[in-house]
Amino acid sequence: MIRSWISSLQVAAVYVGTVVGAGFATGREIVEFFTKYGIYGLAGILVVGLLFIFIGTKMLILSKRIQAQSYQELMVFLFGKKFGGFINVFMLLILLGLTSIMLSGAGAIFYEQLGLSVRIGVILTIILTICVMFFGVKGLFGVNLIVVPMLILFSVMLAIQSFSIESLVTTHEDSSASLNWILAAFSYAAFNLTMASAVLAPLANEIKDEKVLKRGGILGGIFLTLILISSHIALSTLPDLLQYDIPMAEVMKTTLFSFYFIYIAVIYGEVFTSVIGNLFGLEKQIISYIKVPRMIVICAILCIAAFISKIGYSSLISSLYPIFGYLCLVMLILLILKKLPKI
Repeated sequence: MIRSWISSLQVAAVYVGTVVGAGFATGREIVEFFTKYGIYGLAGILVVGLLFIFIGTKMLILSKRIQAQSYQELMVFLFGKKFGGFINVFMLLILLGLTSIMLSGAGAIFYEQLGLSVRIGVILTIILTICVMFFGVKGLFGVNLIVVPMLILFSVMLAIQSFSIESLVTTHEDSSASLNWILAAFSYAAFNLTMASAVLAPLANEIKDEKVLKRGGILGGIFLTLILISSHIALSTLPDLLQYDIPMAEVMKTTLFSFYFIYIAVIYGEVFTSVIGNLFGLEKQIISYIKVPRMIVICAILCIAAFISKIGYSSLISSLYPIFGYLCLVMLILLILKKLPKI
């Protein structure tokens, strides 16, 4: 029983670590989708939380029942054979773009918060990623089990320390009173669940007990909601929050400076786990098409992603994330509507 719960926590940690990427951990993504809408953003987070808990869990169980070796099988099940191939190519491009954003985020952390070169951050991340990818799924589990609990702890600490009703209801956009926050919430959930499928689909197939997956999905969704709410509360206190690449670090600097450098390490750890998660999904997919050694595939992906990352972190986040989100809405709708196959 204890071993079963530990396995569920491992699944939850990977789920959280996959979703909590560069934009999430740094706070930039939360600002774009929630915090700029003020109190409406908090309502959006609650909608996203329910989707993460119920639809994320359904996706894990669905992947297990269809025995998905990669997200390719999940996409074919959802979209059918005719459109499944097109969607898989689209997913490859998105994951490549997302990996580029993660590498760019790592560079932004080194530059904005540590005063070092962006290139140092990118190169160090690539080297560490190659080392961890040698260990496959075990490496993915290991890193997430260290970083995710620390991120939850710091997010809650920041929220408690900086809580303010006045800042929570302040909006940073004229359109906040419209229905934009609802569209932002659904596109955010759609985008993150679609991206998480690259890791969660093959992961689910490696877990023998469906109860472990169910508990892991529910716990992962709850943890993600808790981090989102805590980060939103903390970010709401930051003036001119739209101008920062790493807004969560700025909040930590002004609120709990004694933990500042530890928190920078935690943020970097989350960016790092997302790079690993995306590579895990990309590698599984590409190897199903072409039979080459996995480490060659991994190194090739990292080289391409490093080149794309030169565009810049904020530019990539603000331009690519909303587009990806809208395109992933179809998958979210299908996940909601499709019935689970019987065991």
